Amino acid sequence: MKLSFHGAARTVTGSKHLLTLDNGKKILIDCGLFQGMGSKTDDLNNDFGFEPSSIDVLIVTHAHIDHTGLIPKLVKDGFNGKIYSTPATKDLAEILMYDSAEIQTYEIDYINKKRAAKNLPPYEPLYSSEHVQQAVERFEVQEYEQWFKVDDDVEVRFTHTGHLIGSAAIHLRVKENGKTKTVTFSGDVGRYNSMLLKSPADFEQSDYIILESTYGDKAHDMVFNTVDTLRDWVRKTCHQKGGKLIIPAFSVGRTQEVLYALNQLSIENRLPELFYFVDSPLSSKATKVVKSYTDEYNDKLQKVLTIDDDPFDFPGLKYVETVEESKQLVDYEEPCVIISASGTADAGRVRHHINSCIGNANNTILMVGYCERYSLGGQLLAGDPEVEIFGDPCTVMAEIGQMKSMSAHGDNDDLCKFVSCQDPEKVKGIFLVHGEYSAQQELAARLKRKMFENIVTPSMHEEVELS
Repeated sequence: MKLSFHGAARTVTGSKHLLTLDNGKKILIDCGLFQGMGSKTDDLNNDFGFEPSSIDVLIVTHAHIDHTGLIPKLVKDGFNGKIYSTPATKDLAEILMYDSAEIQTYEIDYINKKRAAKNLPPYEPLYSSEHVQQAVERFEVQEYEQWFKVDDDVEVRFTHTGHLIGSAAIHLRVKENGKTKTVTFSGDVGRYNSMLLKSPADFEQSDYIILESTYGDKAHDMVFNTVDTLRDWVRKTCHQKGGKLIIPAFSVGRTQEVLYALNQLSIENRLPELFYFVDSPLSSKATKVVKSYTDEYNDKLQKVLTIDDDPFDFPGLKYVETVEESKQLVDYEEPCVIISASGTADAGRVRHHINSCIGNANNTILMVGYCERYSLGGQLLAGDPEVEIFGDPCTVMAEIGQMKSMSAHGDNDDLCKFVSCQDPEKVKGIFLVHGEYSAQQELAARLKRKMFENIVTPSMHEEVELS
């Protein structure tokens, strides 16, 4: 059995891990879109590193676009097998993939107008809505904690990871040559003190673990109060400076956390009286899906439901649906809070809001999640004095803020706790993925101190034998 890494290898996006059995069967874990990789992004998204038609089965850890965003292209390029996920992952992935197809079409039209003016050949979208539909039809959902067969020799089980509604670690039992090997793919590991979700679940002993490492070199501030800090940003920007607070947030997961925090302020009668706009049709759809899976909420949120039947709604909240309404909001001059996708500010409507507000020191752009260094959000967090938006240079005058406490990724303590249910002597190897190399090195050192051995940080397209 061989394992190869075709994304999220010494980087954080584009998750794709391929298990090739001795009998030639190929099982792909995740098929994510690369994001925020600068000039390399297009090439990375166009080259899988394997032949899509050779894949027999695809299994998905969760719906985020860096784990699902290339599934329609996989289908377009020849994959015709089944796609397994939890029910919530299927529901969320469907709306995310359709949104991705729409964004590509919109942005391709804009880019091609510029390319035509320079007599350059047009770019083509990675896939269309038709390919998304074909992909959705291949999904087969499975519940948590149940072993199911994807092949005569392969069983699979999903367990909670607390990262996102529907997120799961994938555990495989593979029978080869009269022996059974167990391989675990962590997906993205959530936090053990999540605002919304249950903690990651323990899992049975594995021979090999593929472990994410996004925050492998960091510790989240446990004293940090998300609700109070968010209120402070609202008051400072909107009341004291009279400006706009722009919050780039991924439509699935992070937007709901922001809304929940604002709702908490409303319940406590501490929410500043303003308009709070969610400018993303995708966020509206995603929030409806999140509301339909209350069984995945943690105990704290379950208690909130006893006094508030909608923990993501509050006075002053308005959803912006149409493009025309979004354009009007860009020109809106009153102090307000605007929550809009994407979370890295690399695409979507939020770029228009940032473009409008970045030159005014009264405004604030508040990042609430991880950003690749070369994404727009990453450039702002790095303190770049000038950034490029829609091909034009923009001087950064707005205040740039960050709330690390809202990360849905576990820190180094959480990641170590996730594997603490394992006997280190029985784990034959841990492969660190979905993280920058420096973070992986620090996490590897800490895991070794906990007696885990054979820790590998694979490079792109590297293949290893699982003996």
